Amino acid sequence: QVQLVESGGGLVQAGDSLRLSCAASGRTGSSYAMGWFRQAPGKEREFVAAVAGSGGSTLYADSLKDRFTISREIAKNTLYLQMNSLRPEDTAVYYCAAKSGIYSRNYYAYTYWGQGTQVTVSS
Repeated sequence: QVQLVESGGGLVQAGDSLRLSCAASGRTGSSYAMGWFRQAPGKEREFVAAVAGSGGSTLYADSLKDRFTISREIAKNTLYLQMNSLRPEDTAVYYCAAKSGIYSRNYYAYTYWGQGTQVTVSS
């Protein structure tokens, strides 16, 4: 079992930055790929970014790769998402997810999920 707890969300203004964190516990480590997804009200869950178990390879949604950076500290069992130049359309609940094996941009491929953290960007 893997437990995931996100933090770092909040209310910011357009153009601001935020860093989300996801603390993992249980059976974690380099054998698990991790990812960030987001879901806005009335919309489907959307892929944001993913990182390989080793932390050496990353994958991004094309529309976000210039502003968002995913990283992980395996020793601390922590996943991060640095978000810069935030826009009102980035407003959503952001979820951390984990899966064994290779990373994926498909949310249904992930086994473990956090409870989510709200990010609200005002104009």
